[in-house]
Amino acid sequence: MKIYVVVSFSEDGMENVYVGDDHEKVQSLNPEDFENSDALFVEIWEDGEKTDEYRVGSYAEDDEPEN
Repeated sequence: MKIYVVVSFSEDGMENVYVGDDHEKVQSLNPEDFENSDALFVEIWEDGEKTDEYRVGSYAEDDEPEN
């Protein structure tokens, strides 16, 4: 079974905002869903080992246009 760990990152640090097996719920989450969240980081665990990870959303500095 896959377990999803969703971590919210902000200027103040990081916080687990979801831990569970509902893939559809994880796919529906956005940084805007959480107060002061700059980005979400998803870890996928299976059989006690982390098998994948990815970021959802972007940090403010990533949104600035490059010249």
